[in-house]
Amino acid sequence: MAGIYLHIPFCKQACHYCNFHFSTQLNYKSEMIAALCQEVEIRHGEISEPITSIYFGGGTPSLLAANELEAIFSALRSYFEIAPKAEITLEANPDDLDQEKLSMLKESGINRLSIGIQSFDDDSLKYCNRAHDSSEAASCLKLAKDAGFTNISADLMYALPGTDLDHWAKDLQRLLLFSPRHISLYGLTIEERTVFGKWQTLGKLDEVPEVKAADQYRLAIEVLSNAGYDHYEVSNFAKPGYHSRHNTSYWQGAPYLGIGPGAHSYNGKARGANISNNQTYMRAIRSDQLPIEWEQLSDLDKLNEYLFTGLRTNKGIDLNIIKEQFGKHLYDDYKALLSDFATRGLLTKTNNNIRLTSEGFMIADEITWRLFYDT
Repeated sequence: MAGIYLHIPFCKQACHYCNFHFSTQLNYKSEMIAALCQEVEIRHGEISEPITSIYFGGGTPSLLAANELEAIFSALRSYFEIAPKAEITLEANPDDLDQEKLSMLKESGINRLSIGIQSFDDDSLKYCNRAHDSSEAASCLKLAKDAGFTNISADLMYALPGTDLDHWAKDLQRLLLFSPRHISLYGLTIEERTVFGKWQTLGKLDEVPEVKAADQYRLAIEVLSNAGYDHYEVSNFAKPGYHSRHNTSYWQGAPYLGIGPGAHSYNGKARGANISNNQTYMRAIRSDQLPIEWEQLSDLDKLNEYLFTGLRTNKGIDLNIIKEQFGKHLYDDYKALLSDFATRGLLTKTNNNIRLTSEGFMIADEITWRLFYDT
């Protein structure tokens, strides 16, 4: 199991909450696509096993034209063995998805769409500076089904400024009318160097208090569980058989290749990060240089990553794996802390398995951090 992630670093406009790497200057998009294809060629020897998932992220990959997608696929097919039933996902914004665009994506080989709905509330969409409105959000979900896409994921955001539990309940119910196979939910995080970050500093952001954000998360778990979705990871819910293969491979420690500026890679021994500067990236690639910085992982790093990724999923972590692969006795080392978490209803232990509860998922990062090994 191996994956390829391609970062498409372009957007029509900047959302007020986003700190991902992207540019709104689209005039050199074709030059960037050529650089992505060249990076594929340069790095083709890094993964020899069949590719089971390909993920177009960003940025806004739905800005790609048919010839640009074909150029990327041609490069991938030339240098990698793509498994016959590989999951091929493209992130998309609703305003890009008309009937013609969806037909093109389907014909290109995309078999999974991840659509950034974020909200069905027009006031929230405007406040976040999203490029679409609620009617486009609803329309694209129907059009995608009509175009033959059976594997559709939709993103929603909770704790958006000025919203309450009623707003959130309506968003969830509106989305369920379309029965997407997969749903990702993200609580708003205020990041530096964003419009929301600036507004927060100036005291102009109508933030949702943490306790009310937690109530929105709990409501989502209840509503989606009742609708037949498996809460298989902190932020992800899926109908049976529709877990994200690409993201699951991340959590299971499978190797993946990150192509494009700002993209990350993992080979089982080290993590790599491409430079997050479009022009510097393209200049390096044109010179057959890789603008990537690698971090070698110690056994302790790998153990802590296993804890971090495993505890984010409903499968949890295996104490035997920790003992046999890393020589650590987690339960003995942290018995009092684990007992406290269990008493508080944050985790459960069954034989050699430890997993977080829904309440534990809400503070998964804090719990994991307290279980990390530093020596």
